[in-house]
Amino acid sequence: MVRRRRGLDSQQRAELWSRWRDGQSFSEIARALQKVPGSIFGYLATTGGIAPPDRRRSTRSLSLAEREELSRGLSTGESVRSIARRIGRAPSTVSREITRNGGRTKYRAASAEELAWQRALRPKPCKLLTSPRLQFIVAKRLGDDWSPEQISGWLAQEYPEDPTMNVSHETIYRSLFIQARGVLKRELQSHLRTRRTMRRSKKATTAGQKRGQIIDAVSIRERPAEAEDRAIPGHWEGDLVSGAKNSHIATLVERRSRFTVLVKLPGKDSESVVKALAKQMSKLPTKLRKSLTWDRGTEMAQHKSFTVATDVQVYFCDPQSPWQRGSNENTNGLLRQYFPTGTILSNYSQADLDVIARRLNERPRKTLGFQTPAATLAEVLR
Repeated sequence: MVRRRRGLDSQQRAELWSRWRDGQSFSEIARALQKVPGSIFGYLATTGGIAPPDRRRSTRSLSLAEREELSRGLSTGESVRSIARRIGRAPSTVSREITRNGGRTKYRAASAEELAWQRALRPKPCKLLTSPRLQFIVAKRLGDDWSPEQISGWLAQEYPEDPTMNVSHETIYRSLFIQARGVLKRELQSHLRTRRTMRRSKKATTAGQKRGQIIDAVSIRERPAEAEDRAIPGHWEGDLVSGAKNSHIATLVERRSRFTVLVKLPGKDSESVVKALAKQMSKLPTKLRKSLTWDRGTEMAQHKSFTVATDVQVYFCDPQSPWQRGSNENTNGLLRQYFPTGTILSNYSQADLDVIARRLNERPRKTLGFQTPAATLAEVLR
């Protein structure tokens, strides 16, 4: 078992942003960095999905190599002027460096380097923050459902001779998504057409990408009649239930008995979902493994792998037709009693989900003549 470290180091942060720009999902990035998807979502959400600018060292600043030479010179008792001459710096520069980092006896190159980076943090004030008039106009237009690009273009035409009243659409997006700037209220995000809460890569689309397609999907119209009339057990409906911080669980509902199985998911990507579903489905008796009906969500794009692992054929609903999985939709509604909106589903273990599923399966259901799903399933299996 790989032990996961908390937080992200500089190399991991660079890889995260690279993968995010390439359009990868939270789950794909999390798997690559051996993190949970919720932590990746949380990290990206703090900056609105906008990568911070790369930091560059000023040419006037001492390098780590120069600081190490300085430290070695101090340890041997070398004078400031001699050290300055050897590393090609002014004596006053070397003297200030030593003074601000503990003096001759306490100077350490590594700590001096780290403090130098911290002191160099001088964020440039946001243009909207320094111009209340511009900020007011942008906020008003956003409230009128204008897009940031429309606002930027309109301002350029309305105030062609006043650069203080011009702002790029990217700056508006940054001010919306990076709430730490304290410029535009979060509520204005609801006026964006996409309703997104963070900036996403232009590559983050399923169009033209293999992972966004369901290859060789078998339509629900080809599902056996025995599944349609609920006469024989073993035909299932499945779906995902989503929670806070990009957390999800899978729900499986047996059509004949309404018996429910809950499945913990490490991520929403197809590989994670299919692997977790196959593991749970394989625990069922063979006679209860006949078919699975799913919607058009790409989490089941790898349905062929699922069928190979379980010998269960997957059928897909028509687009925008949730009523074709009516039992599953109804069950997901019942589950909200246990998982209210805003619940972080990743906090639940598989054992926790099994307990909740058992409670649901032992509740009488009107559609079953007030018998319980557990009792109904046990009866049909006799």
